[in-house]
Amino acid sequence: MEKESDVFKGNLKDTGFGYTLSLIGGKYKMTVLYALYLNNNPIRYNQLKQMLGNISFKTLTNTLKELEGDQLINRKEYPQVPPKVEYSLSKKGLSLIPVLDAICYWGEEQLNKRKEVTIKVNNN
Repeated sequence: MEKESDVFKGNLKDTGFGYTLSLIGGKYKMTVLYALYLNNNPIRYNQLKQMLGNISFKTLTNTLKELEGDQLINRKEYPQVPPKVEYSLSKKGLSLIPVLDAICYWGEEQLNKRKEVTIKVNNN
């Protein structure tokens, strides 16, 4: 049993965990970051929307603005008609990829364990 003095009594939002979660929390932020990483090149808005599937234009626009505001992505606008805008990971965004990879690996391990249990149950 933990001693009362060992129990965290602060506010989680004031920790490194809280700060990180404020940057990548939300329904699509991690997905957008990972999609930009997987693409490995600057990507246009409609390409990104296609990669993400079921996301509204407004939600994607707001997510991109937040990620840009937090300096996790770069937005490059070309002065032409029609407008051309490309998105890519910034250095700060790229530094989050190991964290997202760890989440991905954990999820794959859990999926594999789940499949193993399902196979065992179905074989009995």
